[in-house]
Amino acid sequence: MNFARRAFLQSAGAAAIAPSFSPVAAAQAYPSRPITMVVPFVAGGPTSVLGRLLAERMRGSLGQPIVIENVGGADGNIGVGRAARASPDGYTISIGTAATNVMNAAFYSLPYDVLNDFAPVASLVNAPLVLYAKQAIPAQDLRELIAWLKSNPDKASAGIFAATARLMAELFQRDSGTHFALVPYRGSPPVIADLVAGQIDLAFDGPAQLPLVRAGTIRAYAINREARSALAPDIPTFAEMGLTSLSHPISWWGLFAPKGTPPEIISKLNLAAMEAVADPAVQSRLADLGFEVFAREQQSAQALGARVKADAEKWWPLIKELGIKAE
Repeated sequence: MNFARRAFLQSAGAAAIAPSFSPVAAAQAYPSRPITMVVPFVAGGPTSVLGRLLAERMRGSLGQPIVIENVGGADGNIGVGRAARASPDGYTISIGTAATNVMNAAFYSLPYDVLNDFAPVASLVNAPLVLYAKQAIPAQDLRELIAWLKSNPDKASAGIFAATARLMAELFQRDSGTHFALVPYRGSPPVIADLVAGQIDLAFDGPAQLPLVRAGTIRAYAINREARSALAPDIPTFAEMGLTSLSHPISWWGLFAPKGTPPEIISKLNLAAMEAVADPAVQSRLADLGFEVFAREQQSAQALGARVKADAEKWWPLIKELGIKAE
């Protein structure tokens, strides 16, 4: 075979092979290996539990395992930064929250852009925050708690592990006329451990801690829902107790991919996520933890993108107005 003919055949062969390496072909073959899901908080907390439930169910839809990578620290910024820097190939995704993917941008100078460096995949769940207290607090209801805090200014402390909890604590102090110390933590488990041990006085956390209330280990005073929760119908809303600004839930969880991830991959991940949260067994477990699954029409990537933008417009000015600083 002469050189010219051999060169021509090699060129033709390369051209025939080339389409198999195109982005479209890669998206069609996706996923062909395990996927990493970054959870920006320590293991054991509500976000980590949600991630593991989601990963196990999505595995069946995608045909590949999803490996959870807990990357805690800096109110979730370390994990979110890790996800932002990942290759946009669908093999690194992340669980994001209203705290990590919206509010933290108002607290910190971040090396990434929460509005532009991520591709929304799916809205997952939301959950209210509950005001908990150590068992030794001598108040029987929220009004008595506020009176006790006013009579003991700057003597109480609240454990804070996310921007949503920090914002709730600041709004509570502003609207109740109280003041107490905010103690930063890396996640929910150490906050609740110290609350149970009496090392801190208060905590804003999700309904997952309600079994401790039923066991008489800690107290619960109010929940930031528009109506009482079926999980705890005896806990009043903040609005019932006169704090209407704290009535609306501010915590949600969504699935994100790095900016530039192909739309075909986003669609596959979205479908797998929607199938996961629609599974009756998953829904039952989520309900036990106090998570409320978004309506199906609100689970799209577009709906999550709109939610991030709307929350930034709502919360960033308020955080600035309150003068809240990261600790």
